[in-house]
Amino acid sequence: MARRKQYNRYDDEFKATAVALTKIPGVLAKDVADALAIHPVMLYRWCMETRRGELMTKKKDINIDPKLKAELKRLRKLEKEHKVLQVEHDLLKKAIQHSLEQEKKSTNS
Repeated sequence: MARRKQYNRYDDEFKATAVALTKIPGVLAKDVADALAIHPVMLYRWCMETRRGELMTKKKDINIDPKLKAELKRLRKLEKEHKVLQVEHDLLKKAIQHSLEQEKKSTNS
């Protein structure tokens, strides 16, 4: 398999904005990476570089689009609700299956 010859280069402003988005309460870094179409490991590395001081960010210069911030929060909320609904659905399926098995046993007796 051939290796990529060209890689995407991101400027410090893009990296700083991505890191700032991960610090929004209720927003996962994975969601930010998906929204920005980057690999989550790359984003985690940028966060680590920021903590170490290797990626210099000026807090005042970072402008996060309010629409993007709201969309990320909404996405996280929907994912949580979806997970709850999946658990409820699985429980209902098990309850129905159990009920059908009980009916079978009572009719066979």
